[in-house]
Amino acid sequence: MKKPRINLNNIASFAVLVLLLIVLSILSPAFLKSANLINIMQQVTVNAIVAIGMTVVILTGGIDLSVGSIIALSGMVMAKLMVDKDISSGISILTGLLIGAVIGLINGILIAKFKLQPMIATLGMMQVTRGLDLTLAQGRTVSGFKPFFRSFGVANIPGTTVPIQIILMIALYILIFFLLRYRRFGRFIYSIGGNEEAARLSGVSVNVYKILAYVLCGVTAAIASIVMTAKLNSAVPTAGEGYELDAVASSVIGGISLTGGVGSVWGTLMGAMIIGVIKNGLNLLNVSSYLQQVVTGLIVIAAVLADTLKNSVSNKSI
Repeated sequence: MKKPRINLNNIASFAVLVLLLIVLSILSPAFLKSANLINIMQQVTVNAIVAIGMTVVILTGGIDLSVGSIIALSGMVMAKLMVDKDISSGISILTGLLIGAVIGLINGILIAKFKLQPMIATLGMMQVTRGLDLTLAQGRTVSGFKPFFRSFGVANIPGTTVPIQIILMIALYILIFFLLRYRRFGRFIYSIGGNEEAARLSGVSVNVYKILAYVLCGVTAAIASIVMTAKLNSAVPTAGEGYELDAVASSVIGGISLTGGVGSVWGTLMGAMIIGVIKNGLNLLNVSSYLQQVVTGLIVIAAVLADTLKNSVSNKSI
């Protein structure tokens, strides 16, 4: 059974991040100021949380395009419960997490049990979930949340200047790293992505662990929704648009192989940081937001191309 191993691309991603920090600090004196660095971390948080769930799915050889719409639906449901129904923040948050888990469960069943292609199944679920969100919202933005809920997006750890959302992100990465590295869940996830048939013959309940991967992805998208909704102090019907692409980009840039079975969550965090640093640096340099999308797209293409070439070389050497 294939065991998890550190991808050398993680080191390359870290080197790229350090190089970006050096170059942007030279180009913009304001870049390395502590306030701006914390701002970058805050900007990265939502994407990084979504990306860690996406990473687990990609490690199985799959993909989840519904995460952006999960962010929107989960956020809208939580907002309407808190504002329209005056339900407590705690119950509303649990409901939002449950929505993410249920959508992930449906995705997992469609893919594992009914053998739908992950891209098709999650693309369809993206449309369904987005439609439910728009129907529920009725074109309305819901805002005005209680301090407890808002703390997930704007409050700092008491006595420090460190935002709670950053601690939440780091805690999630530590938890998922532990699960993937030291628990049976992780060994099976890597083995499924490395060779699904071999994993099945080794006694791995492939369908069960695939479903669990998508459930986890749905839950992390819902957690990201909590942070985003709390930060904005509002839930909008169009929330989360494009986050599925940013999550995939973070994973690929961080060295996660799209074929599955290779990569580390820390590489994904580096990938999310690279995207965040580039966007922040280009903003400081007054580069058009349209050109920023071009730059991000080119980086993703380069990362995928590098992964494809690496796999091609590996296959030839076998």
